[in-house]
Amino acid sequence: MDKSHTTIRLATNADRATWNQIVRHPLQSWEWGEFRMRMGVRALRLVVTQKDKPVDCWQLTFHKLPGVPFFIGYLPKGPTITQAMLETLEKLGKEKHAIFIQLEPNVIKSLQFKVLSLQYLRPSHHPLFTKYTFVLDLTKSEEELLNAMHPKTRYNLKVAQKHGVMVQEDNSKEAFETYLKLSTETTNRQGFYAHNETYHRRMWETLRPAGLARLFTATYQGEALAAWIIFIWNKTMYYPYGASSRDHRDVMAPTLLLWEIAKWGKSHGMKAFDLWGALGPDPDDHDPWFGFHRFKQGFNPALVEFVGSYDLVLNPLLYRVYQVVDRIRWRLLK
Repeated sequence: MDKSHTTIRLATNADRATWNQIVRHPLQSWEWGEFRMRMGVRALRLVVTQKDKPVDCWQLTFHKLPGVPFFIGYLPKGPTITQAMLETLEKLGKEKHAIFIQLEPNVIKSLQFKVLSLQYLRPSHHPLFTKYTFVLDLTKSEEELLNAMHPKTRYNLKVAQKHGVMVQEDNSKEAFETYLKLSTETTNRQGFYAHNETYHRRMWETLRPAGLARLFTATYQGEALAAWIIFIWNKTMYYPYGASSRDHRDVMAPTLLLWEIAKWGKSHGMKAFDLWGALGPDPDDHDPWFGFHRFKQGFNPALVEFVGSYDLVLNPLLYRVYQVVDRIRWRLLK
């Protein structure tokens, strides 16, 4: 890129027409920014231009810390970190009274990857995204995908089919209310922190009309046993939100749900199915997420490693205080 003709500016409404053609992940979409602003979060959009032509876009949010006049910046699933990006974010972050800005690039790690040596850029003390994810290759035939599965996963598919579990796309109001009910049940059962009902409603109300989000359900004898929200972006499906019932677990509804969604994706021209997170190559079987990791692994997806999560520290003293308080907070939430 010819730096002499490169500028970085704030986005305007005129950029909306081309924004989604440039960004590489649904969490960088224009609609995701709209959703976050509907939740009362500050969103900031930046456009990188070369000879006045947009070549890259960044969307970050600023989150107010309770009781103090400071913020945390967050840039999820953006492009590769560059020196120009860091210099721009450092200036904007200080203007917004941010203690630090967390960056989690949507960039796959390679042997050539090297983190920029900037004084205040360091590995995040609390990544929000896992460093790894599972990705199912939907360019393969159904037969190839089935043959690659773990035998137990194939068996569970047959169990669900034998019991007459029905999977369908259902974006109705009734189906979404069922999803919310199952989400509450799942959270209470597993005891982990999750987004509240307002978050899910506003996310769905914003992303669904734009075609970015779809809802799939698995039912047995007229009862919904599982409901998943799937993001669609640039020929890739993502599985960010799912919920299930404790009832009739023996009919293996979630296994058939994932498989039928994968088949739906293939029939609609999707190339990949990102299962939104994995523990890594050597998972701890005592980890609370191990069961979920093993469930996804049964479909034999590729394990993909990202470059990781980094904090651009803007106020070193307050950053150290924040680290202590945040560790206590997450211990309580968990």
